[in-house]
Amino acid sequence: MIIVTTYTISGYDVVETLGFVCGNTVRARNVTKDVQAVMENLVGGEVEHYTKLLAEAREQAMDRLIAQANAKGADAVVGLRFSTSEIATSAAEIMCYGTAVKLKESV
Repeated sequence: MIIVTTYTISGYDVVETLGFVCGNTVRARNVTKDVQAVMENLVGGEVEHYTKLLAEAREQAMDRLIAQANAKGADAVVGLRFSTSEIATSAAEIMCYGTAVKLKESV
């Protein structure tokens, strides 16, 4: 599966547009880890717990997008984008979306 943020893929032509695909997940913060994050925030630098939480959320959202694209018979997803939104004080949705397409190699 080729996944790109562009709408074209070098060396390929889009021969069929299969439609919108997306993947999402909602993640909540861990209270115990929040205490550690507050301490890290006091001294400055990266808040590693949140970095890891968001990286895992993006990966899960991408896995779900890929599953949708595969179910449609896609070779690729073009125009990939990510979106985040706060659901509650301690929870956020991570969504990725794009267009599933069929490809053929350019001549």
